[in-house]
This record gives sequence, structure tokens and C-alpha cells, in this order.
Amino acid sequence: MPATTLPDSLLLNGRRYTYTEIQEYPAHAGGEINGYEARVLDYCRQWLNGAQEFVLTTSGSTGTPQPITLRRSQLVASAERTMSHLGLGLGHRMLVCLNCEFIGGLMMLIRALEHGLHLTITEPVANPFALLPPDAQFDFASFVPLQLRAVLEQGHASRLEQMKAILIGSAAVDHSLTQLADTLQVPLYHTYGMTETCSHIALRRLNGPDASPYYRVLPGLHVEQDERGCLAIRGDVTNQELIQTNDLVRFAENDHHLFEWLGRADFIINSGGVKVPAEKVEQVLEITLAELNHLGRRAFVTGLPDERLGQQVTAIIEGEPLAEAQWTEVADKLRERLGRYEVPRAVHYVPAFAQTASGKLDRRGTLQQLDL
Repeated sequence: MPATTLPDSLLLNGRRYTYTEIQEYPAHAGGEINGYEARVLDYCRQWLNGAQEFVLTTSGSTGTPQPITLRRSQLVASAERTMSHLGLGLGHRMLVCLNCEFIGGLMMLIRALEHGLHLTITEPVANPFALLPPDAQFDFASFVPLQLRAVLEQGHASRLEQMKAILIGSAAVDHSLTQLADTLQVPLYHTYGMTETCSHIALRRLNGPDASPYYRVLPGLHVEQDERGCLAIRGDVTNQELIQTNDLVRFAENDHHLFEWLGRADFIINSGGVKVPAEKVEQVLEITLAELNHLGRRAFVTGLPDERLGQQVTAIIEGEPLAEAQWTEVADKLRERLGRYEVPRAVHYVPAFAQTASGKLDRRGTLQQLDL
């Protein structure tokens, strides 16, 4: 059973700071700290001292990052909803290994500070367990897909199994990672949300008998669709403002609290007058690559200018180029599974995808690497 005494300190990169010290930071921080540690301590100081507004930057995964101001009341409402839904609270142990300068990491800090969890924070590296003692145990953590893959591939599944719940956010979970995750018993939840909604507003189970393609909207939040079929959100986490997204969704029949994410409206490729959803093609491409023993290959699909078609569906694959015969085999499978205009007509390779500061795929930056 977790201890029920309210924590009075946290661990940051192996060093303990009392909340009293943090409230007076930087005067009483002591010792040498790096820039990331300083920013984390400053966020904690603001929260502990009752700051009413926090300025964050949007992730920048689909456009230029923008500053946004969130009220304390919005952040409190988000934290309360998540902790209640997952059954977490006083005395549980939380690992924070996301970048706390973005909403996913910041909300982990706020959940712990607001609900009395023991807080261990590490740098946002691929395998956070490499920075922790081997006997460190946790009840709750949140990872980006890259971290979850690294943790599993480096043999830390047993440490995950000690937890009560794990959130996976910030990016899509590909087919190969879903297969890896399905070996775990601990509940894994893929999140849907954004900075403007104070992190996630819906969760879907990734593993086990309750695994589903549908996100379940958390209680007390209103969702609807615009004329394009894109999701809009209103609730205490949005300060009762309607937040309109560019995310195309399909509601479950007779239940608008369940939705399937179909892709972004601004990732539609117009090829020969046919509207091709890039993310649908990406999903089929990644599954096909995994089935043909190119496991773990990341890929995305974009529309490049074409004189005849307007836009040409083009695959961008991370890593060494496939042999011509290997790509032919992939393309043959894609023709069996996709419509005529959905099959990529060209493929380009890049050694490593560009990423945003929050760890998301930077499509624009990757295309710039290729001069496309």
C-alpha cells in the first residue's frame, strides 16, 4: 500500500530537493544545476507558490510553435480528471521522463504536486531507466513511443509491470510497437489531446482484452464535429471555449464519447482529383514493412508537386535504402491493400527523421533535409 503522508520533496536527476527549497528557488537551490533542471525547478516553484497562469509553447508538429497561456484552474481540472480516471493519488510513485517544457511533461509535474505523489524526474532521454537505480519502483509513468520502444528493447519490461498505469503520448504508435506493447499486462493508454486542452482529453487502451481503436472521452467534456468531420472540444480544461481541431474523427455508433482518429484534414493529398488520407497510407505502409521483416522502420507519406496529378503520393522512409527488389515487394503488397491513387508512386530515404523539441516527427524539417 502506498504511504499516505504528503511528500515534502522530489528527486530530480538523482538529487533531492525539498518543496521548501523549491519555493525559494533559485536562492536555495544550491550546487550546480543544468539548464533543464533549472527550468523544471522553476515550473515547480511557480506551482507551489500559487501561480495562476502558465505560458507554454505548442508542439510545432504541424506548424510553427505558438505561445499559449493556460490558467491554473484549467490545469487543476485536467489533473483531477486523469488521476480520478486512473485511480491514482496520495502516496503513489510517479516517474516523469517527458520534457517538462511541453504540456505532457508539465501536466505530469502538476498531477504529482496537486495529488501528493512521490515525484522522480529524469532528463527526457530515450531510455530513462538508464539514469535510475535498478531498485527504483514506480506506480505511474508517461512515455513517448520512442521511449517505450527503447525501454522494452533494453529489457525493462518487468519494471513497467510494477506500475498501475502508463500513458503513451505525443506521437502515433506504429504497428510494431503495438505488438511489443501487447506483451505487457500493465494497462497502457494512448492519449489524445494537445496544449490547448491541457494535455489529453481522451484515452484508448493499447493492450490486453480492452484494447481498442476508439478513444474514450474523459467524463465532463463535450466533443462535436464540424462540417469537415473534424473534432471540436469544450470543457473546464479549455476554459469553456470551443477548441476546433484539424483532426478527422469517426464517432462510434450511438456513442459520441468514443471516437476513432482518422488523420489530420491538412494531411489530405489531392492526387488526380482523388483525396488521399496520408495517415491511412502511412499505417498500411508501416504494417507492410514490419510484415516483410523491415521491423521498426518509421515512414510517413506526403504529397509532392506533380504536373499531371497535382500531387504525387510519396513515401519517406527512415534508414538505409531498401534494395530495388525489396521495395518492389513492398509496393506489390501496398497495391493489394490500397486504392489505385493511394499507392506511393515514389520513395525517398533519410538516415534519421527530424523531430520537434517535444519529440514529435517534424515532417517539414525531414523534407527540408531531402530538399523536397
